[in-house]
Amino acid sequence: MSTETVRDPKQYPVLRNLQYSPIKQGEDSFIVLWDPTGLSQEKLVLPLNYFFIIQHFDGRHSLTDILSLYLKRFGEFLLPDKIERLVNELDEKLFLEGARTEAALARAMDAYRQAPCRKPTFAGRGYEAEGIKLRRQVEGFFSSQEGPGFEPSVHAGKPIKGLVTPAYDLKQAGPVYAWAYKELREAVQPDLYVIMGTASAGPVRPFTATDKDFETPLGLVRTDQPIMARLRDRLPDSFHEDLCHQAESSIEFQLPFLQEVVGREKAFTIVPILCSFSAIEMADHALKQGVRAFLDGLREILREDGRPYCVIAAGELAHLGLRYGDKEPPTDFSFHRSMQRDLEMLKFVEELKADEFADFLLKEEDRRRITGFAPIYSLLRLIQAEKGEVLRYDRGITDQFNSTVTYVSMAFF
Repeated sequence: MSTETVRDPKQYPVLRNLQYSPIKQGEDSFIVLWDPTGLSQEKLVLPLNYFFIIQHFDGRHSLTDILSLYLKRFGEFLLPDKIERLVNELDEKLFLEGARTEAALARAMDAYRQAPCRKPTFAGRGYEAEGIKLRRQVEGFFSSQEGPGFEPSVHAGKPIKGLVTPAYDLKQAGPVYAWAYKELREAVQPDLYVIMGTASAGPVRPFTATDKDFETPLGLVRTDQPIMARLRDRLPDSFHEDLCHQAESSIEFQLPFLQEVVGREKAFTIVPILCSFSAIEMADHALKQGVRAFLDGLREILREDGRPYCVIAAGELAHLGLRYGDKEPPTDFSFHRSMQRDLEMLKFVEELKADEFADFLLKEEDRRRITGFAPIYSLLRLIQAEKGEVLRYDRGITDQFNSTVTYVSMAFF
């Protein structure tokens, strides 16, 4: 029997896995917090001294401990009622672990599972919310100056095996997506698409599936129910955190392209799976075995199904700058150095060398935070292709401090 003392969550608060970003207002700097899972729609702007406080909300430091640390760090005494008000505000916003958050999570999970389909969370934010405008927007990505244009692909008429695409806001990265989807448009298209998306909100398990159909402004995208039923039967744990699909963009951003490139000519189905593991975590033998067991199981299900399929890996590459934990904003030199590392890394992806891809990031200790590692690694373990090809590489700027995300489009035949 455990003798561990049960700690009062109000005295030993635990902050949930939130995202944050620095902002400037005049001469002052602040941190804005939000919940990437979508369970809470709130945001909270904190001065830097209060951000110091919540960084110790880990369940190991009591409020008394934190007040002492605050005194050492800032040389001033913080009244206990101020930190208690902060705890209460975070709890009300569902930013802390505890009974209030657990109850809200249970309600959200039930609502998601009762819903007839997964609703389009990012319509009107990441892309146009009206069907006609969205259709024009997608077509505009192909014909834009940064897009692929209309020169025939050297792979036209070949069966396509896989794509790597961004998971970034379509309004900025749309032309880069179009480079990959042009290859699909001109290829022999399968009817089945396995979309391995990035789970940015950090579910516990490395893979999270959902059997929900996906709604977009262009209509309903059907999830392949026979395959999902086999997956649930063989790997039921992969469905336990399916609520996280509602708040994630990486799969949703692929669907308007699939609807325009494939769906206007024929019906298709998808297998939507979110991935949540890093190259560093793959150094853990148990996790690596679990990842491989899932991918082997999925590959066997697809083999038994017998239909040709295309795997789409939706994810981003490097994350550079203050927003992502670096001490300084990226410079032109640091960006170009990171770009060289990205392209060196992608050589292993082009050559379908999954383990070498993982080892490359492990050696650099994933310092550049390659969040698309899991979906790309999964693609490499799922497809049978001769070779991949980098089609387009670019970056997006995410805040006023020049924080940068890089991304790529690739195709495999």
